[in-house]
Amino acid sequence: MAVMIHPLLSITPDARSKIDSVRDFNNFPEAVVRVRVLAREGRRFRYEIALEDPRERADGDVSVEADGLTVVVDAASAADLAGATIELDPTVTGGGLRIDNPNEGWQDPVARAVQEVIDRQINPGVGSHGGQVTLVDVKDGTAYMRFGGGCQGCAAVNVTLKQGVETAVRAAVPSVTAIIDVTDHDAGENPYYQHGH
Repeated sequence: MAVMIHPLLSITPDARSKIDSVRDFNNFPEAVVRVRVLAREGRRFRYEIALEDPRERADGDVSVEADGLTVVVDAASAADLAGATIELDPTVTGGGLRIDNPNEGWQDPVARAVQEVIDRQINPGVGSHGGQVTLVDVKDGTAYMRFGGGCQGCAAVNVTLKQGVETAVRAAVPSVTAIIDVTDHDAGENPYYQHGH
């Protein structure tokens, strides 16, 4: 059973034991645990969990104290971590940590609506070509998307974006007035459509 260390976070006993053993192994018993949301990848978050010197805390950090353990969360990550649990990840050799987060999904109703269009209309189509579209963010009427798999580096990605993705999203979510492709297409390794020689 996870121990609630603050309304923000809970930690399982196994995860706490792992943290304590890593602090002991590194002879750093006063180390705090830094938890940060690095990025949103569609409906999920990508996290960083690391030991940190307690003197490295920044203004605005939220500190959670429990039984000699301090967990530090930056203010920007705190809202996305409310109610999350730090737990042991049994899939990692030696036992790593992972976050079980009830907030994995879009809180913003416009972003939630765009995600639904991606899930129901766009990804089933581009998935047949080995592609995937991920919503990165929605701000001020602009949806930022990343094209992965066969879409990354694809010569037809502009057609897909303009005729497929943009048309579908703007029809379903009229408050979205622009879509920006934030993909690094030069990094695509095995695109479905190869560039001409």
